[in-house]
Amino acid sequence: MYWYGWLNILAAVVCIIMMQVDDTIVLGINAWIKPLKFFLSTVIFCWTMGWFMHHLNKQRAVTIYTWVVILVLSFELVVIVWQAANGRLSHFNITTALYGLLFSLMGVAITLMTLWTLFIGLLFFRQKDFNLPMHYVWAIRIAILFFVFFAFEGGIMAAQLKHTVGAPDGSEGLPLLNWSRLYGDWRVAHFAGMHSLQIIPLFAWFAAKNKQQVFLFSCFYLLLVLFFLWQALKGIPLFF
Repeated sequence: MYWYGWLNILAAVVCIIMMQVDDTIVLGINAWIKPLKFFLSTVIFCWTMGWFMHHLNKQRAVTIYTWVVILVLSFELVVIVWQAANGRLSHFNITTALYGLLFSLMGVAITLMTLWTLFIGLLFFRQKDFNLPMHYVWAIRIAILFFVFFAFEGGIMAAQLKHTVGAPDGSEGLPLLNWSRLYGDWRVAHFAGMHSLQIIPLFAWFAAKNKQQVFLFSCFYLLLVLFFLWQALKGIPLFF
């Protein structure tokens, strides 16, 4: 996970360079912005899970999971980069049989990885002895559950073949993130929910003193993400 993260940082740097020399536009933004975001999110995810899994006893399961993550994300990233380099959408692209097949395979692969992440979360519940404060362990457990739940929210976008609510994709968006500034956007809740994987454990490590504080913060964070989800459902942009 550590070295794979560094490989993705290198790829992100290449994307930044490509943004300067290639003016190809996809849905109103530079085609290399999407690969850049996915490379960076892969780094964050891999280093986070690597940090967590260091504390599990069942290292054989950790090794298998690690290779599942690397293979799945590598497949997805290759498709995203290939489509971006050719000025095409990678997600929601069913304009040809090949592109539709690749999009479907990405969905299957990510579903497999997400379910396997849930299994890793269950290992944290089953293991009772940790060389960590228990309120931090609970933060990891909750964070993985939230991550899995909101990862599957991506299925809503896949089913509708778009992420914008109330208009076709491609409307004016926020810098880099590209979330719609005019309409609802499923990606806001998707992003915030999946990054509970980092936010809740960070709160537990730096601010919380006990399990009750972790549970309270987790409930607050869940309500916030559900509010973002409600916004998208109603077609309301994040900032209105």
